[in-house]
Amino acid sequence: MADAQLTLSSRTYSSWSLRGWLLCRLAGLTVREKMVALDDPDNRAELLLLSPSVLVPRLTHEGASVWDTLAIAEYLHELYPDRGMYPADRIARAHCRSVSGEIHSGFINLRSALPMNLKVRHDRFPIFPGARPDIERVETIWAECLSDYGGPWLFGASPTVADAMFAPVVQRFLTYAVAVNPTSAAYCETVNEWTLMREWIDAARQEPDEMIELETEF
Repeated sequence: MADAQLTLSSRTYSSWSLRGWLLCRLAGLTVREKMVALDDPDNRAELLLLSPSVLVPRLTHEGASVWDTLAIAEYLHELYPDRGMYPADRIARAHCRSVSGEIHSGFINLRSALPMNLKVRHDRFPIFPGARPDIERVETIWAECLSDYGGPWLFGASPTVADAMFAPVVQRFLTYAVAVNPTSAAYCETVNEWTLMREWIDAARQEPDEMIELETEF
């Protein structure tokens, strides 16, 4: 039995849960998964406030309790430095941390305009103009990383923390048919076909469709 537990909320709607789960899988850490009920206050806070500063996902491991996705990434990298969660090169590693931190703490307009929903696909979707600068910034980050490190992942041949952090953005772009350039489209395909991403999506499709009412500006 795993000596670690990862508390998650909705697989369908929770971008933060997806990130935490991908990070654990990147580290090779076997975890027991505990799903939080939809009416749990922490889960509701995450879905309504779109905030990373709630207690889901939470990794509990050998006496440690870690509940922020970047903190989870750093904790796992500290435990398993040979798993390649960050690039080996110092400069690339700093770059990876920077773009991961940027998507973790910003892009509020993108989050609210394009909420994560893995069970739907739109052929067309009106995108709030305020989200356009966020979309453009995401594409700039991806273009720079893919050019500098050769792809197909943001930092080279293998996925890193940065890819885990941007995976929900990829799904948002696919869900709402966001028009992106060919480089971004190729990266979205890489992430969407990632074995771990397919596993998460397959599990999301097994979730009940019922959900708490979201009284927010989605």
